[in-house]
This record gives sequence, structure tokens and C-alpha cells, in this order.
Amino acid sequence: MRIHCPHCGERDHREFEYLGSAKLLERPEGGDAAAFHDYVFQRKNPTGENAELWQHVMGCSAWLHVVRNVTTHEIIAVKLARDVKEAAR
Repeated sequence: MRIHCPHCGERDHREFEYLGSAKLLERPEGGDAAAFHDYVFQRKNPTGENAELWQHVMGCSAWLHVVRNVTTHEIIAVKLARDVKEAAR
């Protein structure tokens, strides 16, 4: 599997570390304990397209928002995670 880093170009997936679901970018605001519990502990096990966080640990160290088909491992889109977070605001 090859991942296109916006800074370094296309690289082998072994240069990256999977950090989890991109749901982690959607931290709940306020003091609702139930919402924070779900944010920390509840994860889906999807098939098909899934938004994930990866870090380019053997390169520029950038955090990436990767949309990947978890069934076929096809990479659909890659953006810097900070750009996705800012666009959601």
C-alpha cells in the first residue's frame, strides 16, 4: 500500500503509523461525560470507506487524514489532519 504524503510525496505504508479513526478529530466540547466516554472508548468496525489518522513517522512527522477503503486498501484521499480540523470549524 502506498500513501501520498502532501509534504514528501508517495511513500510505502511502512513509513507511516496508523493512529486510529479520524473520529478523534471531533473531540466533544463542554463537560458532557457521556459524550466524552463515547469519544474515547466507542469505535466502529466499518467495511468500505473509512476516515483514518496516520502519522508519517519515518518522514516529516505530519499527521494525515486518510480516506481508505478498508476492504481493498485503496487510498481515496489524503489531506493534512490540521487542514481537515480547520475546515470543520
